[in-house]
Amino acid sequence: MRIYMQIPAMEDKPPRFYQLMLQKDLVDGWNLIRNWGETGSRGRVKQDHYSDLEQAQTALLRVRDMQLERGYKVMFMQGQELPHE
Repeated sequence: MRIYMQIPAMEDKPPRFYQLMLQKDLVDGWNLIRNWGETGSRGRVKQDHYSDLEQAQTALLRVRDMQLERGYKVMFMQGQELPHE
């Protein structure tokens, strides 16, 4: 699953992106990978491990909602559907 969000440029600030990805790890569990920064840059990366898919999806939704409150807009979602809230 992947969610890509952007916030437009504002006066003296360049446009920014925030990307969330769920990825099954090789052992047992799921990783929530966050990548964010100015559009056109590599940005920063953070990875959190969760023991099951439900925990990882809950974390993904929580981070997505926090970024939506900050003004980001979802540009596209890819992958499996999330459970309804």
